[in-house]
Amino acid sequence: MSTDIREHVREKYAEAARGVAEEEGCGCDCGCGDQTTTTLFGQGLYGADERSLLPDAAAKASLGCGNPTAVAELRPGETVLDLGSGGGIDVLLSARRVGTKGTVYGLDMTDEMLALARENARAAGATNVRFLKGYMEEIPLPAESVDVVISNCVVNLSPDKPAVLTEIARVLRPEGRLGISDIVAEDRLSPEDRDERGSFAGCIAGALSEGEYREGLEAAGLVDVEVVFTHEVADGMHSAIVRARRPA
Repeated sequence: MSTDIREHVREKYAEAARGVAEEEGCGCDCGCGDQTTTTLFGQGLYGADERSLLPDAAAKASLGCGNPTAVAELRPGETVLDLGSGGGIDVLLSARRVGTKGTVYGLDMTDEMLALARENARAAGATNVRFLKGYMEEIPLPAESVDVVISNCVVNLSPDKPAVLTEIARVLRPEGRLGISDIVAEDRLSPEDRDERGSFAGCIAGALSEGEYREGLEAAGLVDVEVVFTHEVADGMHSAIVRARRPA
């Protein structure tokens, strides 16, 4: 079952990347398209000043439910990891914040998205970014190697979320921080309720509840867990800011 979910998600986002690369929009149901006016998904969640700093394709390929670079409090010289980096919008914005002495890794499992992201990085002249192919359940980086983990509406796509949260804790340095955007369900909704509200690839069916998120992060060894709803995307389903810290 988990392999089927992963392949379904991969194909949907590969389709989105191909559409953006060919300037045809995208044919997936993962929240992309012309998002300049929407407040739910995509590039409309970034300010015009931020979008103006990026190649157009990076903004158009934004499929997220928030703006994690606005909440992660990135500092010059830090090492950042973006899970499910897609077309690279959050990697490129993070690269500007950490400066030339910092490094930003983008991790994605989709060849088409990685190709698009690398082209966007080249067009932006970003020299402090590295794109990696892999799964967020098995992050291809050493333990205690990053200061900050960010992600934009991606953890909900994993078929094995406890593994993702454990991997986040593993790669964070002591006092390292998690600052992500994700879709989170109200605790009143059962998994069946979430299934009724949207698809897995559309970031709805696979979402954790607020309580499940808190419990999962704490079980992984993280502390100071925060889950803050920002806007509703379906009945009882919210875009949320999720923060946590690895203790010293």
